[in-house]
Amino acid sequence: MSLKMGMVGGGAGSFIGSVHRMAARLDGNIEVVAGCFSSKPEKSISLAKEYGVPRAYSSYQEMFEAESKLPEGERIDFVSVVTPTGGHYEVIMEALKYGFNIVSDKPLCITIDQAKEIYDKVKETGVEFCLTHNYTGYPCVKDAKNLIESGAIGKVIRVTVEYPQGWLMGLPEADRKSAWRFDPTKGVSFTMADIGCHAANLAEYITGMRIKDVCADLQSIIAAPLDDDGTVLLKFDSGVKGVLWASSVLSGELNGLNIRVYCEKGFIAWRQEEPNKMFVKYLDKPDEIFRPGDGSLGEFAQGFVRLPAGHPEGFIEAFGNIYDEFAKTLEAKKKGEVYKGDYPTVEDGYHLVRFINKVLESNSKQAWVSVD
Repeated sequence: MSLKMGMVGGGAGSFIGSVHRMAARLDGNIEVVAGCFSSKPEKSISLAKEYGVPRAYSSYQEMFEAESKLPEGERIDFVSVVTPTGGHYEVIMEALKYGFNIVSDKPLCITIDQAKEIYDKVKETGVEFCLTHNYTGYPCVKDAKNLIESGAIGKVIRVTVEYPQGWLMGLPEADRKSAWRFDPTKGVSFTMADIGCHAANLAEYITGMRIKDVCADLQSIIAAPLDDDGTVLLKFDSGVKGVLWASSVLSGELNGLNIRVYCEKGFIAWRQEEPNKMFVKYLDKPDEIFRPGDGSLGEFAQGFVRLPAGHPEGFIEAFGNIYDEFAKTLEAKKKGEVYKGDYPTVEDGYHLVRFINKVLESNSKQAWVSVD
C-alpha cells in the first residue's frame, strides 16, 4: 500500500519541486495526493490539476487542518516542504502542530533559534523527519562511507570538498533582482546556504565526523550583500582538519561538487558530475574504480542501485533513494517495527543551520568559531 504525500510549495518555475515529485514516485511506494503549490489559491488549484494531484488546497494551514480530519489511510502520511528557505520554519512548525511526518528541502531554516525550535518540537512529537541532502543518496557515496567505516584504507587524515558552480555569473540582472535567493530579508547567505551546506553534509556523511570549528573567508562578487564565493577551513570533532570551498560565480563550471578523503593507506575521490564512478587510490597497490551494478560496491551500497552496470543513474535516483528510505521508515513504524532509514535527519538540519551561521560569524570576525 502506497504512502500518501502532501506538498507545500514546488509550483510553477520550481526546479526542486518537480524533482521531489518525481523522486517520491520513483519506486511506486509514495503517492502525491494533496498539495498547496502556490500562495495564490487559484494558482495552487490549477497546478494541482496540472500535476495530477487530487486534493488541492488554498493554503498549507487549510491543508493540514483538513487532512488531519480524514481517516487514517486517506489522509497524508507526510508532507514535503519545498518552499523557498525563508518559508520552511512556518510550514514545518504548522505541520508539527498536527503531528505530520516531514520531508524538507535544505537548509532546514534560516536562524539557529528557528532550527533549535524545530529540533525540539520534532523530538517532542516523535514524528519522522527527513532533510533532502540528496547527494548522500548516490550508491558510490554510500560505499565511500562504508569504506571509511570499515577502516579498509586506514584512518582519515584530511578532507577536501569543493562545490563550484558558474550559473550566477551569466544570470541577467533583472532575474537577480526578482529571485528570492538574492533577498537578504529571506536568508542570511546565498552560496553557503545553497551549496556550501551540501558540501559540508557530504563530508560529514562519508567520514562519519562532525564539523566542530570553522574559519571562513567569504566574498560577494554579484550577490551582495550576501556571499557568492568562499573558502572555509574545517576542524572535525575527531581532530581531523580539512577545507571546504564553494562558489556560484565561476564561469564555465556547472555542478562540480567533488570530494577527496585522504586516509593512511590512500584516498577516496568522487565527483557529482560523474557519479557512477568512485576512485580509490592506494599508497602501495593499484588504483581501484568502483561502479554501481558491476559487483564492485559493497552489499549495503548495492542495495541502492536500480539498473544493471553501465546504465547511468543520477540526480533523480539519488533523490529517490532518500524518499525510499524515508518511506521504508514510515512503513515499518506503521507496523510497529523499527527501520532506521539512511537519510539526513532533523539533527543534521539543526547542525547545518549552525554551520551556515557560524561560517558567516567567522567571516565577519576573521577568526575561528565553534559550530556547536
